[in-house]
Amino acid sequence: MIQTQSAEPRSALVTGASSGIGAATAHRLTTDGWQVFALARRAEKLEHLAEQEGIVPIVCDVTDREQVDEALAQVTAEGGIDTLINNAGGALGVDPVAQGRVDDWEWMFRTNVLGTLHVTQTFLPMLRAHGEGTVLNLTSTAGITAYEGGAGYCAAKSGQHALTSTLRLEEAEHNVRVIEVLPGLVQTEEFTAKRLRGDTAAADAVYQGVEKPLTAEDVAEVIAHAVNLPHHVNLDQIVMRPVAQTAQHKVIRTG
Repeated sequence: MIQTQSAEPRSALVTGASSGIGAATAHRLTTDGWQVFALARRAEKLEHLAEQEGIVPIVCDVTDREQVDEALAQVTAEGGIDTLINNAGGALGVDPVAQGRVDDWEWMFRTNVLGTLHVTQTFLPMLRAHGEGTVLNLTSTAGITAYEGGAGYCAAKSGQHALTSTLRLEEAEHNVRVIEVLPGLVQTEEFTAKRLRGDTAAADAVYQGVEKPLTAEDVAEVIAHAVNLPHHVNLDQIVMRPVAQTAQHKVIRTG
């Protein structure tokens, strides 16, 4: 039986931590005794996290390298981390390729791919120096399976998926383990509302009739399990979906 990692103090940086999966992950790790640096763009959204013991809020846009450098300085001053969880990202639009908006595509690549790159490059020296560092990237099943209306998001998540796989190959010699969690249908209101530009009816339709889509807490539980395992155990890729979703194109709906 694999035991969880030793009781030594653990510390993680979670990006995109102001809501959804990021916030759920920050909360979940603190229940295991972790020190969590919760990083997000919106200060007002971080206020409720700051009230929880064990969470240090950091206002930062992962697409801005100078802000990421400032975040590194703050984390360093407060003791550093052994684990980086790249959760920041998102989807925008559901247009087909023929009508895809370049601005949407650029935003998705900046946030999902370049944001992950900025934070990873900045914190890798710290993770290497620790001796048993971990990088966990939250990607998506969209990164491995295309679907109509999802070209921009699929392309961005495919890029993040490739970055993660390459990073794993390159960092093993530094004893940095690299984990990828690829969720399918997760019901997080803010993610869906942003993608559909505030169309609440369309957002509700995504989950209509799906008895139990994944929740942010479900994904946070899997993330916590992966990073709490002994460091020599690397869960390379964890694809997780609700039972009602057997593939991108097949979702069981009732009623």
